[in-house]
Amino acid sequence: MGASLQFDEETSRRVEAIYSTPDVIAQREEVLRALELRPGEHVLDVGSGPGFLVADMAKVVGDSGRVHGIDISEGMVGIAGRRCANMAHVDFHVGTATRLPFPESGFDAAVSTQVYEYLSDTDVRTALSELYRVLRPGGRTVILDTDGDSLVWHSTDPARMTRVLEGWSEHCADFHLPRKLSSLLVQTGFQIRRRDCIPLFNPEYDSNTYSYGLIGLIVGFVPGRRGVSKEEVEAWAEDLRRLGRAGSYFFSLNRYLFLATKPEVDNT
Repeated sequence: MGASLQFDEETSRRVEAIYSTPDVIAQREEVLRALELRPGEHVLDVGSGPGFLVADMAKVVGDSGRVHGIDISEGMVGIAGRRCANMAHVDFHVGTATRLPFPESGFDAAVSTQVYEYLSDTDVRTALSELYRVLRPGGRTVILDTDGDSLVWHSTDPARMTRVLEGWSEHCADFHLPRKLSSLLVQTGFQIRRRDCIPLFNPEYDSNTYSYGLIGLIVGFVPGRRGVSKEEVEAWAEDLRRLGRAGSYFFSLNRYLFLATKPEVDNT
């Protein structure tokens, strides 16, 4: 995770709540389908967050497999560790995507969701090289990140929405990473097998949705950025609540999935 959005205890809990919504549960199911895990495999989650995906993967690989999660936030690692406390074949580590504390070729599969967009361009390249290093030949990875330009969010004040979202764009290092990932993966040595789009679509204002939780994160992060005051961002949030009560709420955001493999060793 990046330095802009600090994953302290409060933010970690907010993220955990967002990851509990049906929107993000469906996203994890898509990631799992793309990974095609098998019993006994060793898997790495780079940026494991609150540990939901690790728990799901651990059920698939079973006791004969192994799942490691790594996250830069101690708070997230603590939440994830408690979530998976009864899974002896799961381990969590505090660390960074740019320096994975694992040996070469140790994993059959790896996943990273909503992580590389928090890294600088140089660090993304380093992180992908590290991912390549720890995968076995023939191993596969799924990477999922968001492009901020895919966001459609209805507002009665489009200019204010633009200002708030410009402030929010500072929560990560690259709000447009997916458009670069194909070339970055190929430059690292990966072979791209699949690219897909996973929409997060909330046509109604509902407390059990991704966008509802996102509003709270934005209200906590944006004040003081790009000239946006606390009063302005709170008025922005209230506008969304009014639209919800009036039946005029609309939110849509795309996440982009990349499935890639590390080539098999040429033994000829």
